[in-house]
Amino acid sequence: MKIRFSQAPSKNFPDRKLLRTCLEETAQKLNFKITLLQYVFVSDAELLEMNRDFLAHDYYTDIITFDLSEIEGEIEGEIYISRDRVRENAANAKVTIEDEFCRVIAHGLLHLCGLKDKSKEEQTLMRESEDAFLTLFKQKTVS
Repeated sequence: MKIRFSQAPSKNFPDRKLLRTCLEETAQKLNFKITLLQYVFVSDAELLEMNRDFLAHDYYTDIITFDLSEIEGEIEGEIYISRDRVRENAANAKVTIEDEFCRVIAHGLLHLCGLKDKSKEEQTLMRESEDAFLTLFKQKTVS
């Protein structure tokens, strides 16, 4: 299992070792095994360009997830996250930047595990799963 964080901010970023542990445990709970998971942190402008080029969407987003898996039950993917969106979302939601990074990082993994967020019901399940990830992360931080 390899989980990488490229161009991650040095300030207000969650502990990488704890993140890896929580990502692995979350995937296992959903009956998946992580083989390779690459998180790349970029600017709003970079992610907007990717959103236009790859998804034909002309709007800012906080995350784009690419599923590169070839074997069922195994996760291989690239997840691009806007550092700018995370900071703005944290301010709007009145949460810490670290918590918002955790939420978005979990969100990408959950998509790779098959969770969607188009319908109201899917959004509710996604939010509950993100919250479970945050709880797990905070429990491990205290331990």
